[in-house]
Amino acid sequence: MKYRRVSVDRLLEQPSGRNRLVMIPFALIAAITAVDVQEPSDVHLGPLLVIAPALTAAVAGPWLTALAGGVAVVAQVFIGVFHGGLGTANHVSQIIGLAVLSTLVVLVSLARERRNRQLSRARTVAETAQQVLLRPPPRRIGPLRVAWLYLTAEDESRIGGDLFATARAAHPSTRVIIGDVRGSGLASIGEASVVLGAFREAAHRQATLPGLVETLEDSICRNLEEVADTEYDPGEHFITALVLDLPDEGTGAEIINCGHPPPLLVRGRKVTPLYPRSAAPPLGLCDLPAATPRADPFAFEPGDLLVLYTDGVVEARSPDGDFYPLAERIASFPPGSPDALVRRVHHDLLAHTGGRQADDTALLIIERGRSHPVDGRPQPLRTAAPPPADTTPGG
Repeated sequence: MKYRRVSVDRLLEQPSGRNRLVMIPFALIAAITAVDVQEPSDVHLGPLLVIAPALTAAVAGPWLTALAGGVAVVAQVFIGVFHGGLGTANHVSQIIGLAVLSTLVVLVSLARERRNRQLSRARTVAETAQQVLLRPPPRRIGPLRVAWLYLTAEDESRIGGDLFATARAAHPSTRVIIGDVRGSGLASIGEASVVLGAFREAAHRQATLPGLVETLEDSICRNLEEVADTEYDPGEHFITALVLDLPDEGTGAEIINCGHPPPLLVRGRKVTPLYPRSAAPPLGLCDLPAATPRADPFAFEPGDLLVLYTDGVVEARSPDGDFYPLAERIASFPPGSPDALVRRVHHDLLAHTGGRQADDTALLIIERGRSHPVDGRPQPLRTAAPPPADTTPGG
């Protein structure tokens, strides 16, 4: 099933489409005037001319709206002259009424344009804030290739409660986090910022993954209360998360699952959920007794893909109420790069939900390539699937 949405807004984004729509009000003025002058003098179609500025205001700015109103008034004057009754009370009242209504429409259009400029500035600020908070990972990190998708539940927002980040560690390796703040939208941004800030500060300082998670928990517990929206959301505040360590050398990797949906390991056509052997509680549950988290090892070989996601993906519902079957859908897609897989999941997810986004959604796909060039030339990523290894958490 293909998903396609056609809207006036999308048509307005194209200059040719906008020009076609703007011509409609002026064509209506010409048509109404032509019909009116053909009718008997006791039939008055002139009041219908107010449709032109009203329609122009819906598809254009205040200046074109004023032009359409002016042309409509001129057309009304022409109709009055043609019927020989320009000085009659009927035609005078029609002209004055049309001029007043056109002026009101122009004022409404001016107010809307001012609001649109304010909204545009707010969107720009939100996009800048997203860049600062999320700092989208580079497409290549060491031997890894990365692609990502981020969608928010609130239409006017570009950031929400889902988060992900990457950082380089000293051994050398790449540290990765993906998380989901309880709740969604703008109210959860502060909590997401605390997690991301703590991760970026500690990722290169902590030698072990359990040490990194302990540092995250300590930082979150010290700062979460200051940013949590307790006035409108007095319940518990916590963050589910996956924290990974992906060394540059070898195929060994580690993961700690803090109450988050399990990632998927894609090896050829085989998709394996990495269930934790020893799950840790979500971050931010500061009242629980402190316990050292345990890292689960797994094999991450050249050509493998890791699919990290938040529950906004797998809990996305179709119009019939069915959840999105991420693992099944990925298994059905042809092998490809992380970018290609992100695009396929994105389009398929929109088709599944009918374009409705009920929750914040984050998707991060990582592919391991070769760590060293041969003969001075970088080697391509492997696409053939190596034999499956039973070294995944819970495997």
